[in-house]
Amino acid sequence: MSKSKRLLDLMMTVNRKRKFTVRELADEFGVSTRTILRDLQELGELGVPLYSEVGPHGGYQVLNERILPPIAFTEEEAVAIFFASHALRHYKYLPFKEESLSALHKFYNYMSGDVRDRIDELKNRIDFLTPARQAEFPYLSILLEAGIGQKVLLIAYESKGERSLRQIQPVGIYASNGLWYCPAYCFLRKDIRVFRCDRIHSVDYDSSGQTPLDLRMVHLGNRNGYGAAKQGGGPQTEKSRNQIRLYIELTGEGVQACEAEVWSDSLLHTREDGSGWLEGEVPGNDLRFFAKFIIGLGHEATVQEPPELVEELKLMLAGILGKYS
Repeated sequence: MSKSKRLLDLMMTVNRKRKFTVRELADEFGVSTRTILRDLQELGELGVPLYSEVGPHGGYQVLNERILPPIAFTEEEAVAIFFASHALRHYKYLPFKEESLSALHKFYNYMSGDVRDRIDELKNRIDFLTPARQAEFPYLSILLEAGIGQKVLLIAYESKGERSLRQIQPVGIYASNGLWYCPAYCFLRKDIRVFRCDRIHSVDYDSSGQTPLDLRMVHLGNRNGYGAAKQGGGPQTEKSRNQIRLYIELTGEGVQACEAEVWSDSLLHTREDGSGWLEGEVPGNDLRFFAKFIIGLGHEATVQEPPELVEELKLMLAGILGKYS
């Protein structure tokens, strides 16, 4: 095995291992310990963050900031990855903002001149627009890490103008229309709720001893089915009793407006002519939210069920008319 290939394989090996000894690597690569020591020194000079410990239980380990081995990209792949990262620039807050900018800088500066010229030209001809928001989202990283690590957090959350402390266990985070959201199990509500991240005013790891739930199989794609799976077809829970049936007819333009909403995925149905309807079970305390949304659709939506939503619409519209009477 050539030295260059051995160094590349060694870089991949040490990135994969949490801890290792020189003897283990020497046996694995079939070389002397002296050769491995020289190779590790070269990897350190290349930027691989190695840490050594002496003593009978010592050895080497790679620090958290691992260096990936070289990866060969085609020109089209490199341009695609550049613009995938470039698309995030409209978000002032990201859980990995600095890392994203660093990766973008590396991709651009290590490309050949003609590829950079092509990217410069493309920058003015393709964009991924996101509404500009004044809201702040300083806790995205800890929310994401808690979701990955199955940790319980204590947050100060503002809802309807009031702040309260909540114990939550995040499922993940997602962005929609320039805002960030965190679906999480709420230990107060005993179910998964969606928290707007700009309404979270503080976050700490919970120290009360609250046992985390096993949510390893729950993610952003299947979180809506968590409550149904937990109930298992048994007696009605408080949540299921508070559910109401929604049925709203939509014109083609109404369907298009609903398609832009993240929450509509499980409710929206379409016909071949482009029209459609919203149908499904929704929490009763969401009626005001749906009323505001339907008012925005104007003539493109007609509420058929529930009558409570119709009454909420009438009250809101009367209030709007009253402002201009």
